Amino acid sequence: MVDTKTRPAPKAAVVLTAAAEKRIADLMAQAPEDAVGVKLSTPRRGCSGLAYSVDYVSEEQAFDEKIETPGGTFYIDGASVLYLVGSTMDWREDDFTAGFVFENPNAKGACGCGESFMV
Repeated sequence: MVDTKTRPAPKAAVVLTAAAEKRIADLMAQAPEDAVGVKLSTPRRGCSGLAYSVDYVSEEQAFDEKIETPGGTFYIDGASVLYLVGSTMDWREDDFTAGFVFENPNAKGACGCGESFMV
């Protein structure tokens, strides 16, 4: 019989760096009043098929993965989890660009501009 009291908590599909967590906190500090969190999804678009999209959400969806961060709740779209398992999400900015950056072991390729990926 398995002792459920000592079973470790399941790992999140996506690991957030400290910079990504800080950016989520910054986003939630200026979020619309009805926002309950920030959600990562992988809509179909771009020349490689899938893209990363981060948006505010106003309600939880039943199959979304929920990750509590110090600055707010981060959701992963339930239909996107399989494309993202094992990924790391970071926030990077320099003099010319700023944005979330993904290290995704499931991506088999990406388009030249970096806007989309394929699995």
